[in-house]
Amino acid sequence: MTMATTVQPTPVEDVSPGTRTQPGAAVSALRDRLCPPMPTDRLVGWLSALAITLVSGVLRLWRITEPKRIYFDEVYYTRDSWGLLTHGYEVDTRDWGSKTGCDPASAGYVVHPPLGKWFMAGSEKLFGYIDCTGRVHGDPYLGWRFASAFFGTLAVLVLIRVARRMFRSTLLGCFAGIAFGFDGLEFVQSRIGILDIFLMSLLVLALACLVLDRDQGRARLADRVAALGLGPDLVAASVAAEGRTLDRALARDLRFGPRLGLRPWRLAAGFFLGASMGVKWSGLYTLVGFAALAIAWDVGARRTAGAKAPIRGALRRDLPAWFGCYVPLPIATFLATWTGWFVTNGGYDRHQYGNGFTAMWRGWWAYQRAILQFHEHLDAPHPAKSAPFSWLILGRPVPYDYVGTSTGQKSQIGGMVCHAADGCSQEILAIGNPAVWWVGTACLVGMIVLWAWRRDWRAALVVVSFGTSFLPWELFPSRTMFFFYALPLLPFLVLGTTAMAGLALGPRDASDGRRLVGALTVGIYLIATVLLFAYFYPILSDQMIPLSGWRARMWFPGWV
Repeated sequence: MTMATTVQPTPVEDVSPGTRTQPGAAVSALRDRLCPPMPTDRLVGWLSALAITLVSGVLRLWRITEPKRIYFDEVYYTRDSWGLLTHGYEVDTRDWGSKTGCDPASAGYVVHPPLGKWFMAGSEKLFGYIDCTGRVHGDPYLGWRFASAFFGTLAVLVLIRVARRMFRSTLLGCFAGIAFGFDGLEFVQSRIGILDIFLMSLLVLALACLVLDRDQGRARLADRVAALGLGPDLVAASVAAEGRTLDRALARDLRFGPRLGLRPWRLAAGFFLGASMGVKWSGLYTLVGFAALAIAWDVGARRTAGAKAPIRGALRRDLPAWFGCYVPLPIATFLATWTGWFVTNGGYDRHQYGNGFTAMWRGWWAYQRAILQFHEHLDAPHPAKSAPFSWLILGRPVPYDYVGTSTGQKSQIGGMVCHAADGCSQEILAIGNPAVWWVGTACLVGMIVLWAWRRDWRAALVVVSFGTSFLPWELFPSRTMFFFYALPLLPFLVLGTTAMAGLALGPRDASDGRRLVGALTVGIYLIATVLLFAYFYPILSDQMIPLSGWRARMWFPGWV
Protein backbone atom coordinates (compact mmCIF):
# COMPACT_ATOMS: atom_id res chain seq x y z
CA MET A 1 0.00 0.00 0.00
CA THR A 2 2.97 2.36 0.25
CA MET A 3 2.87 2.84 -3.51
CA ALA A 4 0.11 5.41 -3.00
CA THR A 5 1.88 7.52 -0.44
CA THR A 6 3.75 10.07 -2.54
CA VAL A 7 1.80 12.76 -4.35
CA GLN A 8 3.48 13.76 -7.59
CA PRO A 9 2.11 16.07 -10.24
CA THR A 10 0.85 14.08 -13.19
CA PRO A 11 -0.76 14.99 -16.51
CA VAL A 12 -4.19 14.22 -15.12
CA GLU A 13 -4.18 17.19 -12.76
CA ASP A 14 -6.08 20.40 -13.43
CA VAL A 15 -6.56 20.13 -17.18
CA SER A 16 -9.73 22.20 -17.34
CA PRO A 17 -9.45 25.46 -19.23
CA GLY A 18 -9.47 28.38 -16.86
CA THR A 19 -8.89 26.37 -13.68
CA ARG A 20 -5.35 27.44 -12.78
CA THR A 21 -5.10 28.03 -9.08
CA GLN A 22 -2.53 30.52 -7.81
CA PRO A 23 -1.71 29.61 -4.21
CA GLY A 24 -1.85 32.54 -1.84
CA ALA A 25 1.20 33.77 -0.02
CA ALA A 26 -0.03 32.18 3.20
CA VAL A 27 -0.25 28.71 1.73
CA SER A 28 2.90 26.73 2.48
CA ALA A 29 4.77 24.64 -0.05
CA LEU A 30 4.11 21.62 2.15
CA ARG A 31 0.37 22.18 1.98
CA ASP A 32 0.57 22.34 -1.82
CA ARG A 33 2.49 19.06 -1.86
CA LEU A 34 0.10 17.32 0.49
CA CYS A 35 -3.14 18.78 -0.81
CA PRO A 36 -2.92 20.57 -4.20
CA PRO A 37 -5.35 23.47 -4.61
CA MET A 38 -8.76 22.81 -6.09
CA PRO A 39 -9.85 24.42 -9.38
CA THR A 40 -11.13 27.96 -8.97
CA ASP A 41 -14.11 27.54 -11.32
CA ARG A 42 -16.40 26.56 -8.48
CA LEU A 43 -19.61 27.95 -10.01
CA VAL A 44 -18.91 26.33 -13.38
CA GLY A 45 -18.09 23.09 -11.58
CA TRP A 46 -21.44 23.02 -9.82
CA LEU A 47 -23.50 24.14 -12.81
CA SER A 48 -21.97 21.57 -15.12
CA ALA A 49 -22.40 18.81 -12.53
CA LEU A 50 -26.04 19.75 -11.96
CA ALA A 51 -26.72 19.87 -15.71
CA ILE A 52 -25.39 16.34 -16.24
CA THR A 53 -27.30 15.16 -13.17
CA LEU A 54 -30.52 16.75 -14.43
CA VAL A 55 -30.25 14.96 -17.78
CA SER A 56 -29.53 11.69 -15.98
CA GLY A 57 -32.50 12.19 -13.66
CA VAL A 58 -34.90 12.93 -16.50
CA LEU A 59 -33.76 9.82 -18.37
CA ARG A 60 -34.32 7.67 -15.30
CA LEU A 61 -37.73 9.08 -14.43
CA TRP A 62 -39.12 9.17 -17.99
CA ARG A 63 -41.66 6.31 -18.30
CA ILE A 64 -40.36 4.79 -15.07
CA THR A 65 -43.81 3.31 -14.37
CA GLU A 66 -43.52 1.10 -17.49
CA PRO A 67 -44.15 -1.76 -17.45
CA LYS A 68 -47.14 -1.35 -15.19
CA ARG A 69 -46.58 -4.67 -13.49
CA ILE A 70 -44.13 -6.31 -11.14
CA TYR A 71 -41.18 -7.84 -12.97
CA PHE A 72 -38.09 -9.83 -12.04
CA ASP A 73 -37.10 -9.55 -8.34
CA GLU A 74 -39.54 -6.73 -7.68
CA VAL A 75 -41.84 -9.57 -6.68
CA TYR A 76 -39.81 -9.95 -3.48
CA TYR A 77 -38.69 -6.47 -2.56
CA THR A 78 -41.95 -4.62 -3.17
CA ARG A 79 -43.72 -6.95 -0.79
CA ASP A 80 -40.95 -6.84 1.79
CA SER A 81 -41.07 -3.04 1.63
CA TRP A 82 -44.81 -3.05 2.22
CA GLY A 83 -44.26 -5.26 5.28
CA LEU A 84 -41.67 -2.85 6.67
CA LEU A 85 -43.93 0.11 5.94
CA THR A 86 -46.96 -1.35 7.70
CA HIS A 87 -45.49 -3.63 10.37
CA GLY A 88 -41.82 -2.74 10.79
CA TYR A 89 -40.66 -6.15 9.57
CA GLU A 90 -41.03 -8.31 6.46
CA VAL A 91 -44.22 -10.37 6.58
CA ASP A 92 -44.95 -13.80 5.15
CA THR A 93 -46.30 -13.19 1.63
CA ARG A 94 -47.31 -16.72 0.61
CA ASP A 95 -50.99 -15.70 0.36
CA TRP A 96 -50.22 -12.34 -1.28
CA GLY A 97 -53.09 -11.09 -3.44
CA SER A 98 -55.71 -13.43 -2.03
CA LYS A 99 -58.91 -12.20 -0.42
CA THR A 100 -57.53 -12.88 3.03
CA GLY A 101 -54.15 -11.43 2.13
CA CYS A 102 -50.98 -12.15 4.03
CA ASP A 103 -50.81 -13.06 7.69
CA PRO A 104 -49.15 -10.16 9.55
CA ALA A 105 -48.59 -12.43 12.52
CA SER A 106 -46.33 -14.63 10.39
CA ALA A 107 -42.89 -13.22 9.66
CA GLY A 108 -41.21 -13.58 6.31
CA TYR A 109 -37.79 -15.16 5.95
CA VAL A 110 -35.64 -12.80 3.86
CA VAL A 111 -31.97 -13.07 2.93
CA HIS A 112 -30.87 -9.44 2.71
CA PRO A 113 -30.71 -6.73 5.40
CA PRO A 114 -33.60 -4.27 5.47
CA LEU A 115 -32.14 -0.81 4.66
CA GLY A 116 -32.68 -0.89 0.89
CA LYS A 117 -36.25 -2.05 1.45
CA TRP A 118 -36.76 0.77 3.94
CA PHE A 119 -35.78 3.22 1.18
CA MET A 120 -38.40 1.63 -1.04
CA ALA A 121 -40.93 1.69 1.79
CA GLY A 122 -40.42 5.44 2.17
CA SER A 123 -40.97 5.87 -1.55
CA GLU A 124 -44.13 3.75 -1.40
CA LYS A 125 -45.40 5.90 1.46
CA LEU A 126 -45.03 8.97 -0.76
CA PHE A 127 -46.40 7.66 -4.05
CA GLY A 128 -48.29 4.40 -3.57
CA TYR A 129 -48.17 0.65 -3.14
CA ILE A 130 -50.15 -2.56 -3.49
CA ASP A 131 -51.18 -4.13 -0.21
CA CYS A 132 -51.21 -7.85 0.49
CA THR A 133 -54.84 -8.24 -0.59
CA GLY A 134 -53.97 -6.85 -4.02
CA ARG A 135 -55.60 -3.46 -3.44
CA VAL A 136 -53.87 -0.56 -5.22
CA HIS A 137 -53.03 2.62 -3.31
CA GLY A 138 -51.83 5.62 -5.34
CA ASP A 139 -49.30 4.89 -8.08
CA PRO A 140 -47.54 1.73 -6.87
CA TYR A 141 -45.11 1.47 -9.79
CA LEU A 142 -43.79 4.93 -9.13
CA GLY A 143 -43.92 4.10 -5.43
CA TRP A 144 -41.42 1.28 -5.43
CA ARG A 145 -39.22 2.58 -8.31
CA PHE A 146 -38.81 6.25 -7.41
CA ALA A 147 -36.34 5.53 -4.62
CA SER A 148 -34.13 3.67 -7.11
CA ALA A 149 -34.25 6.60 -9.55
CA PHE A 150 -33.42 9.07 -6.80
CA PHE A 151 -30.39 7.15 -5.56
CA GLY A 152 -29.21 6.35 -9.08
CA THR A 153 -29.34 10.05 -10.00
CA LEU A 154 -27.72 11.14 -6.75
CA ALA A 155 -24.82 8.77 -7.44
CA VAL A 156 -24.16 10.56 -10.75
CA LEU A 157 -23.86 13.94 -9.02
CA VAL A 158 -21.63 12.61 -6.25
CA LEU A 159 -19.30 10.80 -8.65
CA ILE A 160 -18.86 13.96 -10.72
CA ARG A 161 -17.78 15.86 -7.62
CA VAL A 162 -15.52 13.00 -6.49
CA ALA A 163 -13.77 12.88 -9.87
CA ARG A 164 -13.36 16.67 -9.91
CA ARG A 165 -11.68 16.53 -6.51
CA MET A 166 -9.52 13.53 -7.33
CA PHE A 167 -8.18 14.95 -10.58
CA ARG A 168 -8.45 18.67 -9.69
CA SER A 169 -10.32 19.17 -12.95
CA THR A 170 -13.88 20.21 -13.68
CA LEU A 171 -13.53 18.81 -17.19
CA LEU A 172 -12.58 15.36 -15.95
CA GLY A 173 -15.37 15.47 -13.37
CA CYS A 174 -17.87 16.02 -16.17
CA PHE A 175 -16.21 13.26 -18.20
CA ALA A 176 -16.79 10.82 -15.33
CA GLY A 177 -20.40 11.97 -14.92
CA ILE A 178 -21.25 11.41 -18.58
CA ALA A 179 -19.65 7.97 -18.69
CA PHE A 180 -21.41 6.99 -15.47
CA GLY A 181 -24.78 8.55 -16.23
CA PHE A 182 -25.00 7.00 -19.71
CA ASP A 183 -24.19 3.45 -18.64
CA GLY A 184 -26.92 0.94 -19.35
CA LEU A 185 -26.61 -1.10 -16.16
CA GLU A 186 -26.73 1.96 -13.90
CA PHE A 187 -29.72 3.20 -15.90
CA VAL A 188 -31.69 -0.05 -15.68
CA GLN A 189 -30.96 -0.54 -11.97
CA SER A 190 -32.21 3.01 -11.36
CA ARG A 191 -35.62 2.06 -12.77
CA ILE A 192 -36.41 -1.21 -11.00
CA GLY A 193 -37.40 -1.85 -7.40
CA ILE A 194 -34.47 -4.04 -6.30
CA LEU A 195 -31.57 -3.42 -3.96
CA ASP A 196 -28.34 -3.08 -5.92
CA ILE A 197 -28.69 0.60 -6.82
CA PHE A 198 -28.86 1.47 -3.10
CA LEU A 199 -25.74 -0.56 -2.38
CA MET A 200 -23.78 1.13 -5.17
CA SER A 201 -24.99 4.64 -4.30
CA LEU A 202 -24.06 4.29 -0.63
CA LEU A 203 -20.61 3.10 -1.66
CA VAL A 204 -20.23 6.15 -3.91
CA LEU A 205 -21.16 8.36 -0.94
CA ALA A 206 -18.57 6.52 1.18
CA LEU A 207 -16.02 7.06 -1.62
CA ALA A 208 -16.74 10.78 -1.59
CA CYS A 209 -16.18 10.91 2.17
CA LEU A 210 -12.97 8.89 1.83
CA VAL A 211 -11.52 11.36 -0.69
CA LEU A 212 -12.70 14.39 1.28
CA ASP A 213 -11.13 12.96 4.44
CA ARG A 214 -7.85 12.47 2.59
CA ASP A 215 -7.78 16.11 1.51
CA GLN A 216 -8.91 17.46 4.87
CA GLY A 217 -6.48 15.32 6.85
CA ARG A 218 -3.50 16.26 4.70
CA ALA A 219 -4.37 19.96 4.74
CA ARG A 220 -4.71 19.83 8.53
CA LEU A 221 -1.38 18.02 8.81
CA ALA A 222 0.34 20.74 6.76
CA ASP A 223 -1.22 23.49 8.90
CA ARG A 224 -0.21 21.84 12.17
CA VAL A 225 3.33 21.21 10.96
CA ALA A 226 3.58 24.88 10.00
CA ALA A 227 2.15 25.81 13.41
CA LEU A 228 5.12 24.17 15.12
CA GLY A 229 7.02 27.29 14.08
CA LEU A 230 10.33 25.54 13.49
CA GLY A 231 10.36 25.28 9.71
CA PRO A 232 8.25 24.59 6.63
CA ASP A 233 8.17 20.85 7.29
CA LEU A 234 9.22 18.34 9.91
CA VAL A 235 12.57 17.65 8.27
CA ALA A 236 13.48 21.33 8.41
CA ALA A 237 12.08 21.53 11.93
CA SER A 238 14.28 18.63 13.03
CA VAL A 239 17.36 20.28 11.53
CA ALA A 240 16.51 23.60 13.17
CA ALA A 241 16.01 21.86 16.50
CA GLU A 242 19.35 20.04 16.51
CA GLY A 243 21.35 20.78 19.64
CA ARG A 244 18.32 22.23 21.40
CA THR A 245 16.42 20.79 24.32
CA LEU A 246 12.84 20.14 23.28
CA ASP A 247 9.85 19.30 25.43
CA ARG A 248 8.56 15.78 25.06
CA ALA A 249 5.38 16.71 23.18
CA LEU A 250 7.31 18.66 20.54
CA ALA A 251 9.85 15.87 20.20
CA ARG A 252 7.06 13.38 19.57
CA ASP A 253 5.51 15.72 16.99
CA LEU A 254 8.85 15.90 15.16
CA ARG A 255 9.20 12.13 15.24
CA PHE A 256 5.66 11.01 14.46
CA GLY A 257 3.95 14.11 13.11
CA PRO A 258 1.25 16.06 14.98
CA ARG A 259 -2.14 14.75 15.98
CA LEU A 260 -4.94 15.61 13.55
CA GLY A 261 -7.94 15.65 15.86
CA LEU A 262 -11.50 14.75 14.91
CA ARG A 263 -11.99 13.80 11.25
CA PRO A 264 -15.71 14.10 10.46
CA TRP A 265 -15.42 12.90 6.85
CA ARG A 266 -13.81 9.69 8.09
CA LEU A 267 -16.72 9.20 10.44
CA ALA A 268 -19.12 9.77 7.55
CA ALA A 269 -17.25 7.23 5.41
CA GLY A 270 -17.63 4.60 8.13
CA PHE A 271 -21.31 5.43 8.47
CA PHE A 272 -22.04 5.03 4.74
CA LEU A 273 -20.02 1.81 4.58
CA GLY A 274 -22.06 0.40 7.44
CA ALA A 275 -25.24 1.55 5.69
CA SER A 276 -24.14 -0.21 2.49
CA MET A 277 -23.81 -3.44 4.48
CA GLY A 278 -27.35 -2.77 5.69
CA VAL A 279 -28.48 -3.13 2.08
CA LYS A 280 -26.36 -6.14 1.15
CA TRP A 281 -23.62 -7.88 3.07
CA SER A 282 -21.28 -7.52 0.08
CA GLY A 283 -20.68 -3.90 1.10
CA LEU A 284 -18.16 -5.43 3.52
CA TYR A 285 -15.81 -6.15 0.60
CA THR A 286 -15.47 -2.47 -0.30
CA LEU A 287 -15.15 -1.49 3.37
CA VAL A 288 -11.95 -3.57 3.59
CA GLY A 289 -10.44 -1.78 0.58
CA PHE A 290 -11.38 1.71 1.76
CA ALA A 291 -10.05 1.07 5.26
CA ALA A 292 -6.72 -0.17 3.88
CA LEU A 293 -6.40 2.90 1.65
CA ALA A 294 -7.19 5.28 4.50
CA ILE A 295 -4.43 4.05 6.82
CA ALA A 296 -1.92 3.78 3.94
CA TRP A 297 -2.64 7.40 3.01
CA ASP A 298 -2.06 8.42 6.65
CA VAL A 299 1.38 6.82 6.55
CA GLY A 300 2.15 8.51 3.25
CA ALA A 301 1.04 11.94 4.44
CA ARG A 302 3.29 11.76 7.49
CA ARG A 303 6.21 10.59 5.36
CA THR A 304 5.67 13.47 2.92
CA ALA A 305 5.53 15.90 5.85
CA GLY A 306 8.97 14.67 6.94
CA ALA A 307 8.10 12.64 10.04
CA LYS A 308 11.07 10.50 11.10
CA ALA A 309 8.85 7.49 11.86
CA PRO A 310 5.78 7.81 9.62
CA ILE A 311 4.54 4.24 10.05
CA ARG A 312 4.78 4.36 13.83
CA GLY A 313 3.29 7.84 13.70
CA ALA A 314 0.23 6.60 11.81
CA LEU A 315 -0.11 3.60 14.10
CA ARG A 316 0.13 5.69 17.26
CA ARG A 317 -1.78 8.79 16.20
CA ASP A 318 -4.17 7.71 13.44
CA LEU A 319 -4.87 4.02 14.05
CA PRO A 320 -7.16 4.29 17.11
CA ALA A 321 -9.55 6.73 15.42
CA TRP A 322 -9.18 4.84 12.13
CA PHE A 323 -10.20 1.63 13.89
CA GLY A 324 -13.21 3.33 15.45
CA CYS A 325 -14.39 4.71 12.14
CA TYR A 326 -13.90 1.54 10.11
CA VAL A 327 -14.81 -1.23 12.58
CA PRO A 328 -17.27 -0.41 15.41
CA LEU A 329 -18.98 2.47 13.57
CA PRO A 330 -19.92 0.39 10.49
CA ILE A 331 -21.00 -2.45 12.76
CA ALA A 332 -23.19 -0.10 14.82
CA THR A 333 -24.66 1.40 11.65
CA PHE A 334 -25.37 -2.06 10.25
CA LEU A 335 -27.12 -3.06 13.48
CA ALA A 336 -29.15 0.16 13.41
CA THR A 337 -30.59 -0.82 10.04
CA TRP A 338 -32.23 -3.76 11.84
CA THR A 339 -34.06 -1.46 14.28
CA GLY A 340 -37.46 -2.53 12.95
CA TRP A 341 -36.66 -6.15 13.78
CA PHE A 342 -35.40 -5.28 17.27
CA VAL A 343 -38.25 -3.01 18.39
CA THR A 344 -41.16 -5.08 17.07
CA ASN A 345 -42.30 -8.52 18.11
CA GLY A 346 -43.06 -10.14 14.77
CA GLY A 347 -39.69 -10.37 13.01
CA TYR A 348 -38.35 -13.71 11.81
CA ASP A 349 -36.79 -15.68 14.71
CA ARG A 350 -37.51 -12.69 16.96
CA HIS A 351 -38.68 -14.83 19.91
CA GLN A 352 -37.11 -18.14 19.01
CA TYR A 353 -35.17 -18.16 22.29
CA GLY A 354 -37.61 -16.26 24.47
CA ASN A 355 -38.47 -12.67 25.28
CA GLY A 356 -35.49 -11.24 27.14
CA PHE A 357 -32.61 -9.08 25.95
CA THR A 358 -30.21 -12.00 25.61
CA ALA A 359 -32.85 -14.07 23.86
CA MET A 360 -33.39 -11.25 21.37
CA TRP A 361 -29.72 -11.22 20.42
CA ARG A 362 -29.62 -15.00 20.19
CA GLY A 363 -32.57 -14.89 17.81
CA TRP A 364 -30.95 -12.20 15.68
CA TRP A 365 -27.69 -14.13 15.50
CA ALA A 366 -29.54 -17.30 14.52
CA TYR A 367 -31.25 -15.31 11.77
CA GLN A 368 -27.88 -14.09 10.44
CA ARG A 369 -26.54 -17.66 10.43
CA ALA A 370 -29.57 -18.77 8.45
CA ILE A 371 -28.95 -15.99 5.91
CA LEU A 372 -25.30 -16.96 5.62
CA GLN A 373 -26.21 -20.60 5.09
CA PHE A 374 -28.63 -19.59 2.34
CA HIS A 375 -25.97 -17.63 0.47
CA GLU A 376 -23.35 -20.33 0.90
CA HIS A 377 -25.63 -22.91 -0.71
CA LEU A 378 -27.19 -20.74 -3.41
CA ASP A 379 -26.25 -22.80 -6.45
CA ALA A 380 -29.59 -23.25 -8.22
CA PRO A 381 -29.41 -23.19 -12.04
CA HIS A 382 -30.67 -20.06 -13.78
CA PRO A 383 -30.51 -19.15 -17.48
CA ALA A 384 -29.09 -15.69 -16.68
CA LYS A 385 -26.41 -16.72 -14.16
CA SER A 386 -22.86 -15.71 -14.97
CA ALA A 387 -19.30 -16.01 -13.67
CA PRO A 388 -17.67 -12.85 -12.24
CA PHE A 389 -14.97 -12.47 -14.90
CA SER A 390 -17.65 -12.51 -17.59
CA TRP A 391 -19.12 -9.36 -16.03
CA LEU A 392 -16.20 -7.28 -17.26
CA ILE A 393 -16.78 -8.25 -20.89
CA LEU A 394 -20.60 -8.16 -20.63
CA GLY A 395 -20.67 -11.90 -21.23
CA ARG A 396 -24.18 -12.54 -19.88
CA PRO A 397 -26.49 -9.59 -19.23
CA VAL A 398 -29.74 -10.26 -17.37
CA PRO A 399 -33.04 -10.20 -19.30
CA TYR A 400 -35.36 -8.74 -16.68
CA ASP A 401 -38.42 -8.76 -18.90
CA TYR A 402 -39.24 -9.75 -22.48
CA VAL A 403 -42.49 -9.70 -24.47
CA GLY A 404 -42.82 -10.70 -28.11
CA THR A 405 -45.75 -9.48 -30.22
CA SER A 406 -46.88 -10.73 -33.62
CA THR A 407 -47.58 -8.41 -36.55
CA GLY A 408 -50.91 -6.62 -36.19
CA GLN A 409 -51.36 -7.79 -32.61
CA LYS A 410 -51.61 -5.68 -29.48
CA SER A 411 -48.83 -6.11 -26.94
CA GLN A 412 -49.60 -7.67 -23.59
CA ILE A 413 -47.74 -4.75 -22.03
CA GLY A 414 -48.79 -1.17 -22.75
CA GLY A 415 -51.40 -2.05 -25.35
CA MET A 416 -49.22 -0.97 -28.31
CA VAL A 417 -49.91 -2.53 -31.71
CA CYS A 418 -47.04 -4.14 -33.61
CA HIS A 419 -46.78 -2.94 -37.23
CA ALA A 420 -43.44 -4.57 -38.12
CA ALA A 421 -43.57 -7.32 -40.74
CA ASP A 422 -41.44 -9.70 -38.69
CA GLY A 423 -43.09 -9.01 -35.34
CA CYS A 424 -41.99 -6.85 -32.39
CA SER A 425 -40.04 -7.16 -29.18
CA GLN A 426 -40.13 -5.38 -25.84
CA GLU A 427 -37.30 -6.00 -23.41
CA ILE A 428 -35.63 -4.69 -20.30
CA LEU A 429 -32.08 -6.00 -20.48
CA ALA A 430 -29.63 -5.27 -17.68
CA ILE A 431 -26.55 -4.68 -19.80
CA GLY A 432 -23.68 -2.24 -19.46
CA ASN A 433 -22.60 0.27 -22.08
CA PRO A 434 -19.79 -1.45 -24.04
CA ALA A 435 -17.86 1.83 -24.26
CA VAL A 436 -17.87 2.07 -20.47
CA TRP A 437 -17.26 -1.54 -19.47
CA TRP A 438 -14.86 -2.69 -22.18
CA VAL A 439 -12.76 0.46 -22.13
CA GLY A 440 -12.94 0.62 -18.33
CA THR A 441 -11.69 -2.96 -18.03
CA ALA A 442 -8.77 -2.18 -20.37
CA CYS A 443 -7.98 0.93 -18.33
CA LEU A 444 -7.54 -1.21 -15.21
CA VAL A 445 -4.25 -2.39 -16.70
CA GLY A 446 -3.22 1.24 -17.13
CA MET A 447 -4.13 1.93 -13.52
CA ILE A 448 -1.90 -0.88 -12.28
CA VAL A 449 0.99 0.51 -14.35
CA LEU A 450 0.33 4.07 -13.18
CA TRP A 451 0.28 2.98 -9.55
CA ALA A 452 3.54 1.04 -9.89
CA TRP A 453 5.30 3.63 -12.06
CA ARG A 454 4.20 6.96 -10.60
CA ARG A 455 2.88 5.83 -7.23
CA ASP A 456 -0.30 7.71 -8.07
CA TRP A 457 -2.78 7.56 -5.21
CA ARG A 458 -5.74 7.79 -7.59
CA ALA A 459 -4.59 4.69 -9.44
CA ALA A 460 -4.20 2.95 -6.07
CA LEU A 461 -7.75 3.91 -5.16
CA VAL A 462 -9.12 2.45 -8.40
CA VAL A 463 -7.10 -0.78 -8.25
CA VAL A 464 -7.54 -1.51 -4.54
CA SER A 465 -11.24 -0.60 -4.41
CA PHE A 466 -12.04 -2.53 -7.56
CA GLY A 467 -10.01 -5.52 -6.42
CA THR A 468 -11.54 -5.78 -2.97
CA SER A 469 -15.05 -5.34 -4.40
CA PHE A 470 -14.60 -7.86 -7.22
CA LEU A 471 -12.14 -10.61 -6.28
CA PRO A 472 -14.11 -12.02 -3.29
CA TRP A 473 -16.82 -13.14 -5.73
CA GLU A 474 -14.24 -15.46 -7.30
CA LEU A 475 -14.09 -17.40 -4.03
CA PHE A 476 -17.58 -18.83 -4.71
CA PRO A 477 -17.35 -20.36 -8.20
CA SER A 478 -20.42 -22.57 -7.77
CA ARG A 479 -22.68 -19.84 -6.40
CA THR A 480 -25.54 -18.53 -8.54
CA MET A 481 -24.49 -14.98 -9.52
CA PHE A 482 -25.79 -12.36 -11.94
CA PHE A 483 -24.29 -9.50 -13.87
CA PHE A 484 -26.09 -6.84 -11.85
CA TYR A 485 -23.96 -7.88 -8.86
CA ALA A 486 -21.19 -6.00 -10.69
CA LEU A 487 -22.89 -2.61 -10.30
CA PRO A 488 -20.66 -1.56 -7.33
CA LEU A 489 -17.62 -2.04 -9.61
CA LEU A 490 -18.85 0.57 -12.09
CA PRO A 491 -17.71 3.74 -10.25
CA PHE A 492 -14.14 2.44 -10.09
CA LEU A 493 -14.13 1.47 -13.78
CA VAL A 494 -15.32 4.99 -14.62
CA LEU A 495 -12.66 6.61 -12.43
CA GLY A 496 -9.98 4.47 -14.07
CA THR A 497 -11.17 5.57 -17.51
CA THR A 498 -11.22 9.17 -16.29
CA ALA A 499 -7.60 8.93 -15.17
CA MET A 500 -6.58 7.63 -18.59
CA ALA A 501 -8.57 10.42 -20.24
CA GLY A 502 -6.53 12.90 -18.20
CA LEU A 503 -3.33 11.32 -19.47
CA ALA A 504 -4.66 11.50 -23.03
CA LEU A 505 -5.42 15.21 -22.66
CA GLY A 506 -1.94 15.84 -21.35
CA PRO A 507 -0.61 18.71 -19.22
CA ARG A 508 -1.50 22.35 -19.96
CA ASP A 509 2.00 23.07 -21.21
CA ALA A 510 1.89 20.28 -23.81
CA SER A 511 2.11 21.20 -27.50
CA ASP A 512 -1.01 22.30 -29.31
CA GLY A 513 -0.86 19.17 -31.46
CA ARG A 514 -0.74 16.91 -28.40
CA ARG A 515 -3.62 18.73 -26.76
CA LEU A 516 -5.67 18.59 -29.95
CA VAL A 517 -5.17 14.85 -30.39
CA GLY A 518 -6.00 14.25 -26.73
CA ALA A 519 -9.13 16.40 -26.87
CA LEU A 520 -10.33 14.65 -30.03
CA THR A 521 -9.73 11.22 -28.46
CA VAL A 522 -11.66 12.08 -25.31
CA GLY A 523 -14.42 13.80 -27.27
CA ILE A 524 -14.87 10.85 -29.62
CA TYR A 525 -15.02 8.48 -26.66
CA LEU A 526 -17.77 10.51 -24.98
CA ILE A 527 -19.74 10.75 -28.22
CA ALA A 528 -19.45 6.98 -28.69
CA THR A 529 -20.64 6.45 -25.10
CA VAL A 530 -23.74 8.59 -25.59
CA LEU A 531 -24.53 7.11 -29.03
CA LEU A 532 -24.21 3.55 -27.76
CA PHE A 533 -26.53 4.37 -24.86
CA ALA A 534 -29.04 5.78 -27.36
CA TYR A 535 -28.69 2.71 -29.55
CA PHE A 536 -29.37 0.30 -26.71
CA TYR A 537 -31.99 2.53 -25.05
CA PRO A 538 -35.00 0.66 -26.54
CA ILE A 539 -33.92 -2.63 -24.92
CA LEU A 540 -33.08 -0.89 -21.65
CA SER A 541 -36.47 0.77 -21.27
CA ASP A 542 -39.15 -1.64 -22.54
CA GLN A 543 -39.64 0.10 -25.90
CA MET A 544 -41.51 -1.77 -28.64
CA ILE A 545 -39.18 -2.24 -31.60
CA PRO A 546 -39.20 -4.51 -34.65
CA LEU A 547 -37.82 -7.98 -34.02
CA SER A 548 -35.10 -7.24 -36.59
CA GLY A 549 -34.01 -4.22 -34.52
CA TRP A 550 -33.90 -6.32 -31.39
CA ARG A 551 -31.78 -8.96 -33.13
CA ALA A 552 -29.39 -6.27 -34.37
CA ARG A 553 -28.70 -5.32 -30.76
CA MET A 554 -27.98 -8.90 -29.70
CA TRP A 555 -24.27 -8.77 -30.61
CA PHE A 556 -23.36 -12.07 -28.98
CA PRO A 557 -25.22 -15.33 -28.26
CA GLY A 558 -24.89 -14.69 -24.51
CA TRP A 559 -26.97 -11.54 -24.85
CA VAL A 560 -30.06 -13.39 -26.06
